[in-house]
Amino acid sequence: MGRQLHIGAAYHGVGGPGQYSLWQNPELEPDAGLRVEKYVEWARIAEDAKLDFFFIADSTYITNDSPPHYLARLEPLTLLSAVAMVTSRIGLVGTVSSSYNSPFNVARRFASLDLISHGRAGWNVVTTQDEGTAGNYGRKQHYDYAERYGRAHEIVGVVQELWDSYEDDAFPYDRETGQFVDHSKRHEVDHHGEHFDVEGALNITRSRQGQPVIFQAGNSPEGRDLGAETAEAIFTFAPNLEAAKAFYTDIKTRAVAAGRRADDILILPGINPIIADTVGEARAREQAIADEKPFDRRLAAFSRSFGWHDFTQYDYDAPFPDLGELGDRSGRTQSSAIKRHAAENGLTLRETVLHFTAAPPSPFVGTAETIADTLELWLAEGGLDGVILLQNLPSDFHRFADEVVPLLQERGIFRTEYEADTLRGNLGLDVPANRYTAAAATATVTRP
Repeated sequence: MGRQLHIGAAYHGVGGPGQYSLWQNPELEPDAGLRVEKYVEWARIAEDAKLDFFFIADSTYITNDSPPHYLARLEPLTLLSAVAMVTSRIGLVGTVSSSYNSPFNVARRFASLDLISHGRAGWNVVTTQDEGTAGNYGRKQHYDYAERYGRAHEIVGVVQELWDSYEDDAFPYDRETGQFVDHSKRHEVDHHGEHFDVEGALNITRSRQGQPVIFQAGNSPEGRDLGAETAEAIFTFAPNLEAAKAFYTDIKTRAVAAGRRADDILILPGINPIIADTVGEARAREQAIADEKPFDRRLAAFSRSFGWHDFTQYDYDAPFPDLGELGDRSGRTQSSAIKRHAAENGLTLRETVLHFTAAPPSPFVGTAETIADTLELWLAEGGLDGVILLQNLPSDFHRFADEVVPLLQERGIFRTEYEADTLRGNLGLDVPANRYTAAAATATVTRP
């Protein structure tokens, strides 16, 4: 078989970023973000379609301008543990901040999910964009970019070391000798870094996939370096094939420069397919969705890159305000691009907001066949290794599963059955050897 697409499904309850009115759609329950039954329903659709994983995004800071789903939603690892009990093959990926969690806590929670799910867990590492999160965790100020990404690099390494606390055969469970554990195969972490100090062993074993899969999302130079050096799958966005290919090439090049293989990382853009019987019908629906967003909602979504700054205090038709360093600790990449574009083009606040909240026509809008064509093209052209579906209505998700997936299967670029019962196995990723077992084996081979 040739290259195969990998497809994950994200669930946002009543809407993701910028979706303020989706909760009113009669297809959805207004409290869908709080009902584990709805997450289970989505995961089962995904598993029936043989998708690779079920993805839960998260954030822990809200304001009056936050989209409805952000205001009330379940904590990822708690709900994924519940989903694990009613699924058997699909991967379970949860978002947890590297900025506001300790290595031991992260390691134990994901190792638990990995064992509960029999090797299907994945950690989506985020550094947290929202400045206000600091107050929720007793800090006066949000970490700056350098510290956020420094912490992220360090915590991933420490967590992975903690996951190797026990070698795979550390527990003989020998009733005859009374040996429960072989303590020579238990290893304590002794880490003293710039951001974390960790001493001791994790009190949980590795799963059949060795370690949870590391996912990452970030487009800044620091984010790209973090992904290239630590991630095994990267969640990104690409407005067109040219941009997708550029990002794909950049990450793979950075990975090789970091001493990894290009194939060690999967690039997975998020897409929101709109499927109709004709391309015209699909485009009309896409335009209707764009038209229903009033300016005040666009302004609210726009403000997130600036730490949810209150832009209503300005004259919308005056030049874009001088914000100084505002946004540097939150969405620096986007906020810097916004300020630069507004200044270079002499835009007003209203013009700037409309420019940056306008969604260009998506390549993934059309019939089931045209969407399958686009996915096949992007895969062949080196724009992606797979996608993460960001659909929010059950009807859209069903239509992708029922119409697009069979076309991909017929073309031989998507599985008809799961290849494995672990997330790593289905993503085609290697099982990482326990570092202590590997070191002992190397020592044995090189010993004179």
